[in-house]
Amino acid sequence: MMRNYLVPFAALMTAGAVALTACGSPSEAPAPARVPAPAGGEAADGSVGGSLALLSGTAKSNRSQADTGDWAVPNGGVAAGAARRSSQRWVQLTASRAGDLDPVVVNGAGLTLYRFDNDSNNPPTSTCDGECAQTWPPVTVAPRGKVFIAGVRKSAVGTVTRADGTVQVTIGGWPVYRFAKDTKRGDTLGQGVGGTWFGVTPTGGKAGAPEGGQDTPDTGDATAPPATSAVFFDDANFSDNGESQGVAGSGCQNLPRPGVASSVAAPGSLKIWAGPDCTGRTQVINGDVADLAAIDFDNAVASVRFG
Repeated sequence: MMRNYLVPFAALMTAGAVALTACGSPSEAPAPARVPAPAGGEAADGSVGGSLALLSGTAKSNRSQADTGDWAVPNGGVAAGAARRSSQRWVQLTASRAGDLDPVVVNGAGLTLYRFDNDSNNPPTSTCDGECAQTWPPVTVAPRGKVFIAGVRKSAVGTVTRADGTVQVTIGGWPVYRFAKDTKRGDTLGQGVGGTWFGVTPTGGKAGAPEGGQDTPDTGDATAPPATSAVFFDDANFSDNGESQGVAGSGCQNLPRPGVASSVAAPGSLKIWAGPDCTGRTQVINGDVADLAAIDFDNAVASVRFG
């Protein structure tokens, strides 16, 4: 008779082991599922380069662990050892302002990101190695890492494999770097160095360069699919200095704190309303909006409609 119970008991033990293995760390939100992406393309879950996950919002709004990613080197310089490994867990790309550069992309610590004229964006090629990479640390991310984006379109973000085998993030095909002498938010000491280094714009252009012009207010990709979630920030440019609030679901959703949002990060299109329960003045947006004042909705959003 005992043989009749052996298989069910073994199956129960196996199921328990699987359940324990599936438990994630409480210090960081679970990573989304990833599926292989075609070369140079993007998978259905937002993965690029076959393994990276693109997530709307910032590292803070996605509850990233302290002292990891861009926060592992908050004051610039070159990460080494354990700090380097921690720094590669995630990267944040946020359209913002730094000094006279507006717009320019900054990382999760608010440090300005740059592009190098001696590189190429077609095909993406990084030529800054050795001593160059000590002065201009490449923005790299570990396999199966995360890239948080706010004000930068998913279609502009990619990766390139460097000569040392590490994976460097690209914007508009251009490999992106930090400048080791930038030590705080707003520093742009690398701008124009050697006539070849420039802050990088959300589309991969040269920040502050006359031929690049100024980007117009961005309401996202006009072909964006319907969003089912969004993160609203109290400050413009998706700033982590203020508060943020997430909204998700289907149909009409009221914001927990209405009338305070100045920017929004969303993975698709949605409709925002000035009144509760989707009433009053309304506007359709198609993804991230860095400054809601540009569409006359600063401190005005009370509800949203998804789908």
